[in-house]
Amino acid sequence: MDDTEDVALNFGDEEELDRRKKIRHPIALGFHMVFRCSAILAYLFCGWFSQSFIASFVVILLLLSMDFWTVKNITGRLLVGLRWWNQVDEDGKSSWIYESRKGAAKKLVTNAESRMFWLSLVICQVVWIILFFGAIFSFKFKWLIVACIGGILNGANLYGYVRCRLGAGDRKKAASAASSFLGQQILRSMMTSASGTEKSTGN
Repeated sequence: MDDTEDVALNFGDEEELDRRKKIRHPIALGFHMVFRCSAILAYLFCGWFSQSFIASFVVILLLLSMDFWTVKNITGRLLVGLRWWNQVDEDGKSSWIYESRKGAAKKLVTNAESRMFWLSLVICQVVWIILFFGAIFSFKFKWLIVACIGGILNGANLYGYVRCRLGAGDRKKAASAASSFLGQQILRSMMTSASGTEKSTGN
């Protein structure tokens, strides 16, 4: 069994950020969206440009790998203040580390970036699951492997960041929280849109 550890990150003495600010890290957010969307689009439309499954597989796998690395090491830390990783000590014992901003440092995360981060993770996971079952029902077993890889890589990041958000001790809550994130974020987006519509109507 591996040990888990919940660690508070020290992000320096940055000034408190106005949470109403929409986008603080546009480049990181752009790469966060581009790689995962490109992988799904390549899966859906690569047949229009190439009849070679090997070429399509390599392109999609490269996009998925870049997305996994970017989300795990860069955008998770910048957009939501979370990070997860594995370390092996001198005795060969493996430990999963789940880091998160604590206290006042959590105010450095903007609502807009956090919402887009979680929505993209959950929605892409749902898309890969749909593509997985689509490949099964259409008997495209070669593409089943690709959809499976996409679901596993995206799902690993989703699970890791849910664990970071809940804390290392809340294993039972992680699975249920992952399924509820989509509904929570969509409801929040609808409330924000409705509030904006009321204000514009009142003016």
